[in-house]
Amino acid sequence: MKQFFNYTLTLLLASLLAAPAADAQQFTKRKQYNSVGVTLTAMNYFGDITPKPSIPSLRFGATRPNLGVTFTHRFTPRISGRGGLSYGRITGSDVKAADQSDSDAKYRYNRNMNFRNDIAELSAVAIFDLIPNRNNYIKRPDFVPYIFAGLAGYAGNPKGEVTDDNSQNLEKGSYIALQPLKTEGVSYNRAGIAIPFGIGARYKLNKSFDLGFEIGFRKTFNDYLDDVSTKYVVSKSALNAGAAQYFGWDITGGGTAGLDGTWLETNQSGYQRGKDDEDDWYVQAGFTLNYILAPRVKSPKFR
Repeated sequence: MKQFFNYTLTLLLASLLAAPAADAQQFTKRKQYNSVGVTLTAMNYFGDITPKPSIPSLRFGATRPNLGVTFTHRFTPRISGRGGLSYGRITGSDVKAADQSDSDAKYRYNRNMNFRNDIAELSAVAIFDLIPNRNNYIKRPDFVPYIFAGLAGYAGNPKGEVTDDNSQNLEKGSYIALQPLKTEGVSYNRAGIAIPFGIGARYKLNKSFDLGFEIGFRKTFNDYLDDVSTKYVVSKSALNAGAAQYFGWDITGGGTAGLDGTWLETNQSGYQRGKDDEDDWYVQAGFTLNYILAPRVKSPKFR
């Protein structure tokens, strides 16, 4: 995934640099235009609570919807800038994602962790069309594949579900915010910066509407979108009583304690809880309906 990230950004940068300057000069303001769009995408994530403890492993059953709005301005025949605001959810569950018969996965099944995280994102990206439009918006090509990359800010709030009756008197089925609990004894930010990049294609429906499909990856610099990253704390008493002890310690086992080669609540002190050598990612894939705002053309004044 890291190589894919590097290759995509390199390709976009090379494409932007290779875009002929003459195209930009010939693409006058009379040909530039704006569009607004609504997006409906499927959202998922790469992280610790997935079938494999590495990128790009994800579980399609954990996919949830994401909604958004966009504003795009076309600068040249190939290059546009787009701002977007979206809101969606990522989820994960060890019981559903990890294979208890897999020697590399059964410790995660025994970990029994789960989460959901509602993420709001504000993004700005550059779009490079592989087929240029040197005319006005009415004569734009019928089908245009493109690549994109940019910068985004996101904010989330990972929560865990209480999945069983417990000694902490937590209500089964309730969701509890995990970040304040410090389940691994550390603090982390719920918000951060991400690098969005990906590919897409637009289809011209009529003079005013385009329908697009896009796959976009978000590379974050945070390994706690799922509240899992490093090791168990040294002892249960290192956690505050209540939800912190439940999610940071007691949840281990999940009714299957005793899997060969795993650890129990009695001996998990300092053992691996997550995989901290790769940050978490999230991904969006779906459709965008764009409405083109017809540019206002000023008529020349005659005397």
